[in-house]
Amino acid sequence: MKKVVFLFSLVLSISAAQAQQKVLADKIIGKVGDRIILYSDITNQIADMQRQSPAVQAPANVGCVVLQNDIMSKLLILQGERDSLKIDDENIEAELDNQIRGFIQMYGSKEALEEVAGKTVYQIKEDFKQPFRERKLADMMRSKIVETVKITPTEVKGYFDRIPKDSLRYYESALEIGQIVSYPKANKEVEAYVVKEMLEYKRQIEQAHKPFELLAKLHSEDPGSKDNGGQYTINRNDKNWDPTFLATAFRLKEGQISAPVKSKFGYHIIELVKRNGDDAIVRHILKIPPVTDDEVKISIHYLDSVRSKIISGSIDFGEAVNRYTNDEETKFNGGFIAARDGSTLVNIDQLDKDMVLALKEMKPGDISQPQAYTDERGKKAVRIMYLKTRTEPHRENFKDDYNRIAQRAAEEKKNEAMQKWFKQTATSYYIYIDDEYKKCDGLKQWGEVLGMDK
Repeated sequence: MKKVVFLFSLVLSISAAQAQQKVLADKIIGKVGDRIILYSDITNQIADMQRQSPAVQAPANVGCVVLQNDIMSKLLILQGERDSLKIDDENIEAELDNQIRGFIQMYGSKEALEEVAGKTVYQIKEDFKQPFRERKLADMMRSKIVETVKITPTEVKGYFDRIPKDSLRYYESALEIGQIVSYPKANKEVEAYVVKEMLEYKRQIEQAHKPFELLAKLHSEDPGSKDNGGQYTINRNDKNWDPTFLATAFRLKEGQISAPVKSKFGYHIIELVKRNGDDAIVRHILKIPPVTDDEVKISIHYLDSVRSKIISGSIDFGEAVNRYTNDEETKFNGGFIAARDGSTLVNIDQLDKDMVLALKEMKPGDISQPQAYTDERGKKAVRIMYLKTRTEPHRENFKDDYNRIAQRAAEEKKNEAMQKWFKQTATSYYIYIDDEYKKCDGLKQWGEVLGMDK
């Protein structure tokens, strides 16, 4: 489970514990060394999973699975401590601060988060610190156990041959696509008009004609904050924010509104609502200067010249990405669009319809003509696309899907290494399992290791 999901579960557990009446008395259902596992620990984790994925039907033995994972986790923690694995506490602190800021932004304000949790942000952070640290320790111990596990082509072939033919996965058509993007710039007269608009909003707010929140709802072009009156919770050290936006916000005094300032997204006026050290609550109004067809044509001509350089061989696609693209999401990935699983093989349904239409007639190795489009933020842009590979819809096979199969085979081998390590290591720790859970299939596989306390 990823860090953000882990901490989100903790937040939900706090609120759930307050909202629900205890029907059954809590009890210890497991123990590893001096680490106990409570019945409520299991039920809270199950409730969290159901909230996060309400459409997914939990298996009948979900309690057994959660308990099995908790036992393994606690054994990893204890062994990590025994092996004196070093944790960077400063890094833990920074990551924890980052997650707390994320929750504040999710709930809209520090006060809203504290109301949901029933605790102050400081108390929430203190409650999370030890579980977060232990989770890091368990991850480090797990990595240490499997760091030498390697998979050979022969083992991959053996893994593939064991898969029943009617259970082989089916893959839709997937493509590996790179792009170079140019955002047309609005002309100076249009930008000047937008700045004039922003100054008028600033005047209306400062003269108490209209509140900031109302003007943000009426005029801001930021979909992420428009309905919230333009409000965000920010941190001076958060690299996800535009540096110009951050610098302007933290130069303001509480209640002060900035002059129009230009960021990579457009023009803003920013109000500092409240500040506490490196954290601040701000409101902003964003206006994106409209781009005309004339500016779009300039970008088309620009990318057409870039395309000519790539086709002539005077520059390769990767170098062209580094030099010319304005797309920050793909610039540091060689220009390639990432799939949901992080790979560069993207299914058709993840692409916008204009891109799908352009790719229809392309062959692997082709560079498209410049294409004007509107991005997910509503900004006009122009792109050229490079189709590196295209797979046809097919049933999984060893030749075309080797990397996918090898990844699963490696995971299976790592899981086997973990099971072997558990059986060898668990005998040196006291382990107790409640009688009700000893019948779990997942726990039975560990045999005598978990049956030592009868």
